[in-house]
Amino acid sequence: QVRLVESGGGLVQAGGSLRLSCAASGSIFSINVMRWYHQAPGKQRELVAGATSGGRTNYADSVKGRFTISRDNAKNTVYLQMNSLKPEDTGVYYCNAEGGYTIAGVLGNYWGQGTQVTVSS
Repeated sequence: QVRLVESGGGLVQAGGSLRLSCAASGSIFSINVMRWYHQAPGKQRELVAGATSGGRTNYADSVKGRFTISRDNAKNTVYLQMNSLKPEDTGVYYCNAEGGYTIAGVLGNYWGQGTQVTVSS
């Protein structure tokens, strides 16, 4: 069974940095795309950044130049380096993995449980 576990959230002052990690487990051979989503209090979940297994990345306009997504394909892990954090970055960050292959067949779409990030002003 595929499982995604996020870590690295916490409380930080505005202008500070955090690094989130998300490790996928479950006899996975490959993951096509791994993404980070942000859900602010009372709002819908929104895409922050994505990274393909081949190294292509994309970012929401709101985080360009501040956040960097990276992957370790051998470890099935994705990271999100968040710099120059703002109070509006506060919320729960979710990891998403989509596409690829596991020992059981094609990998579908999976979500982690989320990690809380709080940025104080």
